[in-house]
Amino acid sequence: MELNGIKPSQGAKHAKRRVGRGIGSGLGKTAGRGHKGQKSRAGGYHKVGFEGGQMPMHRRLPKRGFKSHLLKFNAEVTLAALEQLGLAEVDLLTLKQSGLVGQLVKNVKIIKTGVLSKAVKLNGISATAGAKALIEAAGGSIA
Repeated sequence: MELNGIKPSQGAKHAKRRVGRGIGSGLGKTAGRGHKGQKSRAGGYHKVGFEGGQMPMHRRLPKRGFKSHLLKFNAEVTLAALEQLGLAEVDLLTLKQSGLVGQLVKNVKIIKTGVLSKAVKLNGISATAGAKALIEAAGGSIA
């Protein structure tokens, strides 16, 4: 096989349908667009969401909700994940290196999901009330 001999398999390529090229083509005259009206003309059609001048659905419905752009800087780590990590001292840098939180994260909070049997010292990391109780019960501390 040579590079200049490569071609697509049989039936993979077929000619584009050429419209408006005479009566013999089967798609002459109106070229499959019907007669008159906005859809038959060249140069566009209505914009997305246009409802013929009626107030569009996206403007009739009330605005609702909010998503903070600061959420990407916050992260949660479970007690089960801390247990698996198996370190005596945990800070933001060790969590980033282990891959438990993303590189952009600035604030980490430990949440009470799972159990913790090892003593873990947290530096610069906050915890929920339930998680704090379990960490201290296991002999750990939060600094």
